[in-house]
Amino acid sequence: MSVWKKLITAVKGGANEAAEAIADSQALRILDQEIREAKEELRRSDQSLTQIMAKRKLAEQKSNSLKDSMSEYEGHAIKASEQGNQQLALDCAQKVADIRAQMDTEQQYVEQFQKSEQMLRQNISQAKNNLRRMEQQVDMVKATESVQKAQTAVSSRHVGANSKMKTAAESLNRIQDRQKERQAQLEAASELAADESGDELEKRLKAAGISGGASSANDELARILGK
Repeated sequence: MSVWKKLITAVKGGANEAAEAIADSQALRILDQEIREAKEELRRSDQSLTQIMAKRKLAEQKSNSLKDSMSEYEGHAIKASEQGNQQLALDCAQKVADIRAQMDTEQQYVEQFQKSEQMLRQNISQAKNNLRRMEQQVDMVKATESVQKAQTAVSSRHVGANSKMKTAAESLNRIQDRQKERQAQLEAASELAADESGDELEKRLKAAGISGGASSANDELARILGK
């Protein structure tokens, strides 16, 4: 593969990574929006469930009321029959039949509302559980993303700090080298100055024990007596 093809491949790879990063960030925003919309739909579902429960209770109350009324007219039919008023007893019996039909209809409504309520409760509960799991996963993804970004930043700073420390150490070495060189130059200049003044020669004679040392008492006495 030529260098140009490698460069094109690298550029494409970088572009794909950038596109994927943008798509991932957009995906999180989309998930957040969908979660908000799902919560709103669940809120409406709860309202619908409340309405169905209210209608079921009203149907139960009406059914119970009709049951009480049917019992009442059954009692009237019995009393009318006991009194020998057969027509009144038949009218009461017909009223009981009409009430029974209404009660059966209301009881069907109650059963339908109960089924709808039970099904809606299950669906809402399942939807809430799914939504809760989705929120947990999104929160985990966001937390992991934040941690990884922090780790990347710390790693980058660590690499940068190491690079700076390396540069600083190199500068320190250069300064120390310059100081050593300057010290050597100062010592060389001092030696040259000593040579020019003759001090160096005296030092060398003293070191060799040839001259420059302090005269002993015997030497001094010999000199005096010699005079």
